[in-house]
Amino acid sequence: MSTLSPHQVAAEPEFITEKPIDIDKLLLNAHHPAAGGIVLFCGEVRDNHAGKAVKYLLYESYVPLAEKIIREIVQTAIQKWNLQYAASIHRIGKLKASSCAVAVVTAHAHRKEAYEANQYIIDRIKHEAPIWKCEFYEDGTHEWGKNC
Repeated sequence: MSTLSPHQVAAEPEFITEKPIDIDKLLLNAHHPAAGGIVLFCGEVRDNHAGKAVKYLLYESYVPLAEKIIREIVQTAIQKWNLQYAASIHRIGKLKASSCAVAVVTAHAHRKEAYEANQYIIDRIKHEAPIWKCEFYEDGTHEWGKNC
């Protein structure tokens, strides 16, 4: 297992993927001898929204720009909180309930900073990355998300 020095973006091959997110790998990569707190956030697909049963979600993205923005967000968090490790990856394509749509992992010497950095990363991704969600309902209707 290799570890990253502070201020280094995780060596993830991509920030956007059509494949299922490997949560175990993300968590394993976050282990660092100087990190006392590791926070893993996984945003999962719910089976309901606004009182309607959700059949599946469809995520679309302008991948080159989304990857550039997510990389910058992660790098900013690493520098701002002096993280030992940070990574984020977002799915695109068709996702069923209980699928992980987005994951963020942060590692810091202390839990407070690991939590703060993790929330910072996911909040900025939701607001800034060109990723769009369409919910398809069991009743045959669909609706594009309002995004942040």
